[in-house]
Amino acid sequence: MTRRSTRAYLRPLCAAGLAALAAAPAVAAGEAALDYPETRTVEHVDTYHGVEVPDPYRWLEADVRESEEVRRWVEAQNQVTFGFLEAIPEREAIGSRLTGLLDYERYSAPSKEGGRYFFLKNDGLQNQSVLFTQRTLLEEPRVLLDPNEWSADGTVALGGLGVSPDGRYAAFARAEAGSDWRVWRVLEIDSGEELADELRWTKFTNAAWTGDSQGFFYSRYPEPEEGTEYQAVALDQKVYYHRLGTPQSEDVLVYERPDQPELGYFFEVTDDGRYLVIAAAKGTSGNLVLVKDLAEPYGMPVEIVGDQEHDFYPAGNDGPVLFFTTDFEAPRQRLVGIDLRRPGRQHWREVIPESEDTLAQVSLVGNLFAATYLEDAKTRVRLFSLEGEPVRDVELPGIGTASGFDGRRTDSETFYAFSSFATPPSIFRYDLASGQSTLLRRAEVDFEPEAYAVEQVFFTSKDGTRVPMFLTHRKGLELDGSNPTLLYGYGGFKVSLTPSFSPARIAWLEMGGVFAVVNLRGGGEYGESWHQAGTTVHKQNVFDDFIAAAEWLIENRYTRPEKLAIQGGSNGGLLVGAAMTQRPELFGAALPAVGVMDMLRYHQFTAGRFWVDDYGSAEDPEQFRALHAYSPYHNLRPGTDYPATLVTTADTDDRVVPAHSFKFAARLQETQAGADPVLIRIETRAGHGGGKPVSKILDEGADVLAFLVRTLGMSLPEGYHAGAPRAP
Repeated sequence: MTRRSTRAYLRPLCAAGLAALAAAPAVAAGEAALDYPETRTVEHVDTYHGVEVPDPYRWLEADVRESEEVRRWVEAQNQVTFGFLEAIPEREAIGSRLTGLLDYERYSAPSKEGGRYFFLKNDGLQNQSVLFTQRTLLEEPRVLLDPNEWSADGTVALGGLGVSPDGRYAAFARAEAGSDWRVWRVLEIDSGEELADELRWTKFTNAAWTGDSQGFFYSRYPEPEEGTEYQAVALDQKVYYHRLGTPQSEDVLVYERPDQPELGYFFEVTDDGRYLVIAAAKGTSGNLVLVKDLAEPYGMPVEIVGDQEHDFYPAGNDGPVLFFTTDFEAPRQRLVGIDLRRPGRQHWREVIPESEDTLAQVSLVGNLFAATYLEDAKTRVRLFSLEGEPVRDVELPGIGTASGFDGRRTDSETFYAFSSFATPPSIFRYDLASGQSTLLRRAEVDFEPEAYAVEQVFFTSKDGTRVPMFLTHRKGLELDGSNPTLLYGYGGFKVSLTPSFSPARIAWLEMGGVFAVVNLRGGGEYGESWHQAGTTVHKQNVFDDFIAAAEWLIENRYTRPEKLAIQGGSNGGLLVGAAMTQRPELFGAALPAVGVMDMLRYHQFTAGRFWVDDYGSAEDPEQFRALHAYSPYHNLRPGTDYPATLVTTADTDDRVVPAHSFKFAARLQETQAGADPVLIRIETRAGHGGGKPVSKILDEGADVLAFLVRTLGMSLPEGYHAGAPRAP
């Protein structure tokens, strides 16, 4: 819904979703142990820099769509897992309560383009949110796109949107079964009719319209060989221009780099329609910047920033002066202006200097720079003039997360959403002239927000680093070490974990749980230095921070090991896998979701090669030693008592291929010496998390909560299924 860079698509996502919860002893005394499916092993050994590394479950890397044996293994594992989960008496009540918590109207912050407003709305339990448009904020909105009509099971989602500057057309992308692949179509907005235009073999791209609204720029990959679509490494992306009414085969090649096939491209057309700005990156950090003057019909884009070591995010233009947020000579980021007439570094102008807070993003809207900062992982928004002079701070409703503030330079208004851990999202209109925020919509959720307290604490990690953590719990919590606690983290790719609202977390709090979010190194909370301290050969710092957070919770009597659960998704799944293999005695349960578990081979699948700048590669001797030392799959040890574990993944995940979770779960079942269960829940027709239908989100959330209630021996509060329950 915004015109920002799509680089985030290349990261393993921060898959919090609806699942966020606790832990402990799994199988009661006298109960029979679970009968796991037999998983064959193979005599496969790889040699890295003279070190032999067995890979006994290599065969599980085969695509489930292509391998009958892997498909049978998935079915057998799911039979055990769902048999366990469905036998939990509390699951039905949990599912009912989650459904009630999620059954509220949800809106995105509006965006404005071509004299129209656009926003997403979900009535509550619709599988996919519906795209609406309106000419004014007072008129009745009308449905523009309803993805719920695209498939019977709700697994086809809206995967991208680009509206033409004249407001006549909308380019939109369909994503099926959670795949990163997209099919782009074009809709005539007034009539609601789809044009014949269709663009295939696209992923990790936006649609950037030219100023005349006759076509748009996008990127695509070569058509993969049949049978390799969902595992092949993403290489040779190219930038094209598509003119309306022409077949994809006639699209104009705008930019390619056959000498650097690893480059991926993100781009936008400036508000005045004059320039195409391309950011070219090999990974998720650092990029080249190229500019094409669209007033000149011929010629290739010209490189104006040749540094691939630092980030340069476009933030608008003032004629030939382009603005970028960058960490070049500013680890916490600053805004610079680059004049295309004199693009040399010696001529760059600092517009907004680096400050003590981290500059997360900047947009040029209403002739003002709206700058979003992170102050100890909490949002602050400040407005600046085009000369960089402070204008005012935006008064936010409280301590939490504000997102939005998009628009064009000519706009007089912008919009934002605000939420926190115990504060449902609200949507505001912000008048750029007066500085007034007006509430447009407030989510009405069936719970008691005043019953909960949110606090931020700081603790010391293994090497003395000060690390922040948010805690949410019922007011009056007794610090007697008995509280079930869920510790959530991510720690990578400059992703910042800020206060956010989740119905599943509310369900956990209503059960009497404590929810903790830790801001680990590797994230972006404190800028590039904080990020770099958790990358490649320094990745162990992330796990040390997470372990130190767990120890702090125990030492301060919030919980104890058998009551402490850990959760994370994607890169956070790696975090959970590393923590539970390094300190299995510290946790009662582990919830690794869609995790990167084989750190020696991750870069050989789909988008994995984009992550080398964060993780490092086994092809480098020093980085191999670091990766091998913590890779979850490779560090499971026979005879170890591991915590109760529910691995979650999806059979069609082509971001972090499910083989990571398959191999990890098979090896964990083999090595588990304790009585706690080791289960893997494999969703069908779902990917990495994006576009997952609400029905599947609810089912997975109920399963995760039921698993933890069962393994903890918890009792649900009275009336849990009927509405907001009374305190336990």
